[in-house]
Amino acid sequence: MGRFDGRVAVVTGGSRGIGLGIATTFAEEGAKVALFDINEEALEEGAKGLRDKGYEVSTHVTNVADTDQVEEAMKAVVDKFGKVDILVNNAGVIRDNLLFKMTDEDWQTVMDVHLKGSFNCTRAAQKYMVENNYGRIVNISSSSALGNRGQVNYAAAKAGLQGFTKTLALELGRFGITANSVAPGFIETDMTKATAERVGVPFDKFVEGTIARIPVGRSGKPADIANAVAFFCDEAAGFVSGQVMYVAGGPLN
Repeated sequence: MGRFDGRVAVVTGGSRGIGLGIATTFAEEGAKVALFDINEEALEEGAKGLRDKGYEVSTHVTNVADTDQVEEAMKAVVDKFGKVDILVNNAGVIRDNLLFKMTDEDWQTVMDVHLKGSFNCTRAAQKYMVENNYGRIVNISSSSALGNRGQVNYAAAKAGLQGFTKTLALELGRFGITANSVAPGFIETDMTKATAERVGVPFDKFVEGTIARIPVGRSGKPADIANAVAFFCDEAAGFVSGQVMYVAGGPLN
């Protein structure tokens, strides 16, 4: 028996990296999984890996910043699986630059995907959760919420998700819904590879330099974040809500 037998989990940005790692953990623990992503090719590739293992997965090509697309995708999940128990707002992008070089588009794109996207998906999912008097919402923040050079847009959005999470916990708790946030530190993904490219450092050297500053002496993997998300979504974590868990291999300050 898996921890999530009979549960239905929606994971945004679920085609690869942290999102796919989270979806894989849910599937391994018995959940039916719906993956939202804007990249159709990557979405189908990620889903195929899960289906080949016998897991029940649906895919939904969705721009989380588009309200209508999100509403349609969430309804499609409920039409297929009957409900939504778990929502993980993981979809994200980076448009890194120093403040004086950052464009309006760099700022708005990051706000739209991280904040508007999480708002759209949560608003669409919560009505189904309220009907069932049960839900688990996890928003993926970041250690960058504490401030990070070259990421004024990303840092602001990820800090915003923490306030969003705490407010959801206050509003939705009486409906049996918890809301929590996981804030990853350095995790080896395509996004961190893009950061290495931005600063002009080979990825292996970038990882090596980062590990030197991590107390546990290793970089993070998507499974590390998936394990933290699974904790918040576990039935046994029903008295844990409005919390932010930094998963970064040690204290950050």
